[in-house]
Amino acid sequence: MTDKIVVLVTCGSRAEAKRIAKSLVETRLAACVNILRAPIASVYRWKGKVESATETLLVIKTARSKFPALERAIKRMHGYDVPEVIALPIAAGSRDYLHWIAESVRAKHE
Repeated sequence: MTDKIVVLVTCGSRAEAKRIAKSLVETRLAACVNILRAPIASVYRWKGKVESATETLLVIKTARSKFPALERAIKRMHGYDVPEVIALPIAAGSRDYLHWIAESVRAKHE
């Protein structure tokens, strides 16, 4: 098991997804954010009703230690009352890529 994670976040629009992705990378909370361009068809229960929506999915690569700050930033920027912010562990990966993630999210003064 590594100390790196992949975080999944659905957004209500492509513009919102781009804004969140750029901010997370600029602030070093994420090394990389993929924005899946194909619309995601979501079906979910909200306030007692089954709803559906078209969403944009973010796939965020970061270090586990960055998750609390990353979650706060997403909640601050996101338009949903309860945004999806789900972290999945990266069990293994290319040593070079995992090192790149670590370097990308490291604060400039570290």
